[in-house]
Amino acid sequence: MKEIGFFEKYLTIWVILCIAAGIGIGAIFGENMSYLSSLEIAHVNIPVAALIWLMIYPMMVQVDFSSLKKVGKNARGLGLTVVVNWLVKPFTMAFFAWIFFDQVYSAWLTPEQADQYIAGAILLGAAPCTAMVFVWSYLSNGDPTYTLVQVSVNDLILLVAFVPLVQLLLGITDFQIPYDVLVTSVIVFVLIPLVAGYLTNRLLIQKKGADWLKTKFLPKLKPLSIFALLTTLVLLFAFQGEQIIAQPQHILLIAIPLALQTYLIFFLSWVAGRYLKLPYRVCAPASMIGASNFFELAVAVAIALFGLSSGAALATVVGVLIEVPIMLSLVQLAKRWAY
Repeated sequence: MKEIGFFEKYLTIWVILCIAAGIGIGAIFGENMSYLSSLEIAHVNIPVAALIWLMIYPMMVQVDFSSLKKVGKNARGLGLTVVVNWLVKPFTMAFFAWIFFDQVYSAWLTPEQADQYIAGAILLGAAPCTAMVFVWSYLSNGDPTYTLVQVSVNDLILLVAFVPLVQLLLGITDFQIPYDVLVTSVIVFVLIPLVAGYLTNRLLIQKKGADWLKTKFLPKLKPLSIFALLTTLVLLFAFQGEQIIAQPQHILLIAIPLALQTYLIFFLSWVAGRYLKLPYRVCAPASMIGASNFFELAVAVAIALFGLSSGAALATVVGVLIEVPIMLSLVQLAKRWAY
């Protein structure tokens, strides 16, 4: 029976513990934490950049761009995931965020808080999943080759589409987003890890072989990625602590539209996949990649654009908090609907 790895399975619990640890550290050290937030280059916080690079690099090592030669074998599945991830999902996320944060929650949120949470949701919606989709595909008996191809394709699109898409959607919400910060974020958090991961992948396969890379090297990198993620969350909540203690209900307010968006995108992708007569082993991962998010990138860009203590950063962290339990429920649903 297939099972999710220990750290991934209990990621929600680790996040909750990091929330507690971060709030405690923030309460103990107080204003001394501001020194860490001041360590910036080109609006990118250096300690957080290092942690997020460690988070993203292990994911990029497993992306094999030689798999792009197989694009034609699953053209309909790839067409579905490209359309959903880049022409549907960002806009439905922006719509849900606007409806809930700006309209439904207007009695509980200030306009400034609403704008920040909308921005965080948009960053999540514009970043399709890169790493965890391998886990969701594996657990739902998806085609591993197709999953690898769709991740490779989406990573390449991410390099050129993420910045203008975020600029467009945040511009609609009247945010003045410095273009250079967005571009710097994509270079630091996507392009550099992607190139480093690709070179590592090619070099290790050439010297050690693909089996050694898959069974020996990649498993050792996974704990590093999880550790970097959790350490980043501790830092985030060290700055967010006072806000969380004062308004804990905001976690729930943020979680509701993010959860609705996740289920909506899964169902849209699944129905479209069935209509296109995709095999189950392609339809499942095609639906999973749209439903889940590249939350590591969203967290990084939220920090770069709005700061460690921003509502936008908090919204992206809530995305991390709810991702695993929701995606596990969708894995079970996909297996129940297997055809």
